[in-house]
Amino acid sequence: MHRFVATLCLTGVFLAAGCGGGRKELVVAFSQANNAEPYRATQNAFMAKLFARYPDVRLVIADAQQDNSKQVAQVETFIRQKPDLLIVAPNERAALTAVMGQAVEAKIPVICLERDILQPNYTSYVHSDNLAIGRMAGKFIVDRLTQKYGKPTGKVVAMRGLLGVEGEINRDRGAREVLDRYPEIRIVADPVADWIQAKAKDRMTEVLRTQPQIDVVYGHNDPMAIGAYLAAKELGREKEMVFVGVDGLGGSAGGIKKVMDGILAATFVYPLCVDKTVEIADKILHQPGFRPEKEYLLDSVMVTPDNAAELYRKFTVEGLN
Repeated sequence: MHRFVATLCLTGVFLAAGCGGGRKELVVAFSQANNAEPYRATQNAFMAKLFARYPDVRLVIADAQQDNSKQVAQVETFIRQKPDLLIVAPNERAALTAVMGQAVEAKIPVICLERDILQPNYTSYVHSDNLAIGRMAGKFIVDRLTQKYGKPTGKVVAMRGLLGVEGEINRDRGAREVLDRYPEIRIVADPVADWIQAKAKDRMTEVLRTQPQIDVVYGHNDPMAIGAYLAAKELGREKEMVFVGVDGLGGSAGGIKKVMDGILAATFVYPLCVDKTVEIADKILHQPGFRPEKEYLLDSVMVTPDNAAELYRKFTVEGLN
């Protein structure tokens, strides 16, 4: 199933002819912001697994490769081909707003997956609360620094994701709302690494060369926090600071396991949002007259060494049914 979908994406053959035997094939088109981040690759795999349970549904995934123009063009192609359902994980909020509105005007049901756009140009929006996650991260950082120094003081590096994305904006804003209450806690650098581990490693190497003291690195996703850790380890400084991430994926390479391994001090589960999306999709596709809620908000949870093993069992994708 996964290889079949990938072939469609790579060749650009999106919505080909339907099922045999006279049965109506229902096509779900998914425009993914990129396939490079582990979080998004996991979304793709889990979505393919869940839709494979429906023999009359074919899932097609297009990879925008973090390119707004490419994603807009892919969504325009999907609109012309009129899938039964369109799912979009926007690369950036402003760039996708208009074209998603065009899909709605074309009477295609649209699910906005986990990243918002500037106007509610969708049938339903499934996401978690990034502002709340940022605030939880900020509180964790304050508590950790207070534990270290006896008072809330210290130096923080904020490793930022792709600017202009709701998740990056609110994970940053929420943490700063908390940290700004404590004038002795300073954010000494906030490099941009676009969610990518390798970029974060390079950016952190640059920061380490200019900052003799760092207490906490807050990566706006786990790969960036891990990239920062690897940079610090290369320079023999990883034990001077702690690393905090967001995503909390299961699996051996995910953020929860990195907490278990002592690489991350904490992470925050940002739900894949796929199971709820497929649940809604099933009803849209198979229950005439179904009207989903405009918005579905899924809970996050903090992962620390105290609960990491339990959450690893729960969130590892192989164990999801």
